[in-house]
Amino acid sequence: MKFVKLGDDSVSAIGVGTWQFGSKEWGYGGSYAQSTAKEILHRAIELKVNFIDTAELYGFGASEKIVGGTVETDRSKAFLATKFFPIVPLPSVLVERAYSSAKRLKTDVIDLYQLHFPNALFPLELQVGGIRRLLDRGTIRYAGVSNFSLDYWKRAELTLGRPLISNQVHLSLITQGPLLEMHPWALAHDRVLIAYSPLEQGLLGGRYGVDSKPSGFRRYTPNFRDEFLLKARPLLSRLNELARTYDATPAQISLAWLLKLPNVVVIPGASSVSQLEANVRSVEIDLSDDEFEELREMGHALSRK
Repeated sequence: MKFVKLGDDSVSAIGVGTWQFGSKEWGYGGSYAQSTAKEILHRAIELKVNFIDTAELYGFGASEKIVGGTVETDRSKAFLATKFFPIVPLPSVLVERAYSSAKRLKTDVIDLYQLHFPNALFPLELQVGGIRRLLDRGTIRYAGVSNFSLDYWKRAELTLGRPLISNQVHLSLITQGPLLEMHPWALAHDRVLIAYSPLEQGLLGGRYGVDSKPSGFRRYTPNFRDEFLLKARPLLSRLNELARTYDATPAQISLAWLLKLPNVVVIPGASSVSQLEANVRSVEIDLSDDEFEELREMGHALSRK
């Protein structure tokens, strides 16, 4: 397993994203939350995957409950990250919600507590005021943000007067915007980018095309419109070629590309234990510098951000 330094901790470079835990929109069915999700977490810990990311918004608390109930007996082996949904990001509200998240996660201390997105209607001092209280009380070990621009991340950290150790952002082969300025800044200041949607809801996994689209809400997202799928064909074809070269899958090549970046944690979801295991195997793939650059250029041509 590859590890990334986050504060004074080492976290697995590949983690488990749990948006789909308890969220009906993914279409996995009720049995997934009751059995498969728990099996995925147990197997992740066996494979030394310790970074588990959730949020109070996922399944309206259901994801946190599943995570907490599953890793309770292996708490020392899990680095728990969750997020506050900042509709009203007043300090008192944030503190109360953090305690609710900790209760659902069955932990006394949340390892990483993140603002899920910025709220431009409230001053930054209010948005980070609750974070300051939680850090002072020891309720959270580290604080981070999510979906913040680099400028807003810097301003929030300056307002807090302490590190906001991470920024969870949309980052993949075809969403490379954070690599332009944010990633160099993170490297220079010992901060970490947490890459969500690294496989673009399955697009970069090689399973889908114009004639084979996913079911559920994903079918109607920009990734799976016919015009974009046609534009993405050269990249998807190259991913398939590299997959054959490395005896891997296109998804593993896509994840390996991200894992080659320093100070980046990747959090793909998994619909099964076998998919989790396949995700973890991507850590073993070491793309050459030329292959990395080739994919970067092809992905950049499709990049929306």
